[in-house]
Amino acid sequence: METLTSLRLGIFVGILLVFIGLEASFPARKRVMARWPRWRTNLSLSVLGSLVSILMAPVVAVSVAALASAQGWGLFNSVPLDPWVEGLVAIILLDLAIWVQHVAFHHVPWLWRLHSVHHTDRDLDATSGVRFHPIEIGISLIWKAVVILALGPSVIAVILFEIVLNAMAIYTHSNTALPKALDRVLRRLIVTPAMHRIHHSVDEPETNSNYGFNLSIWDRLFRTYRSEAADPLTLGLSEHQNSTPARLWDSLRLPFRRSAP
Repeated sequence: METLTSLRLGIFVGILLVFIGLEASFPARKRVMARWPRWRTNLSLSVLGSLVSILMAPVVAVSVAALASAQGWGLFNSVPLDPWVEGLVAIILLDLAIWVQHVAFHHVPWLWRLHSVHHTDRDLDATSGVRFHPIEIGISLIWKAVVILALGPSVIAVILFEIVLNAMAIYTHSNTALPKALDRVLRRLIVTPAMHRIHHSVDEPETNSNYGFNLSIWDRLFRTYRSEAADPLTLGLSEHQNSTPARLWDSLRLPFRRSAP
């Protein structure tokens, strides 16, 4: 488990640094806030979320996958499939589960209060992909554990999914500019930064669209896909167009304030 943790951390840091470099060289948007205060808060939230993951070790994804495999629990332990087919189907279904979770965080009021911390960021860059309230991280871990117990995917499939999910969260939030032709091609399969940027608009109909992190098919299938945003595109939440998102304590207490959306 320690080797796995080190591997995931190494991949995470490597991808984060790669996209920080890319967005510095090929920025899609001009920043509206200072970089360092935002980065300090976003990365601090990530560290706190990691501590939640450690404290909830008995229900983290890989541990639950190993338990389901050992006990023969879940769909894939009852229906024999070729390992490659099983792994691919498991990753696709886990991605759907994350899409469903994301929709729920937008439409269930008390979940939105937590998730709004992620949406208050007035700039999007690679660090935005790790900006989540620690309690949201904990709820996400529990949901993921339930889905894994129901599916019974292999440990390898879960590890691959976790690596892809972390990488795509950084990529889709990055402030990188892709050629429009390439962006159109990639969107047929995966979420792109330009596609996900629409989801972070202050305009509510745009916020409630493009929920995907990995595959773009779910938004197309469930008719929540939006190809373009209003011009100009303003990011964040309309009630937090100030310096609040860059302050750690304000971000942590936001869900519990009476004025929280």
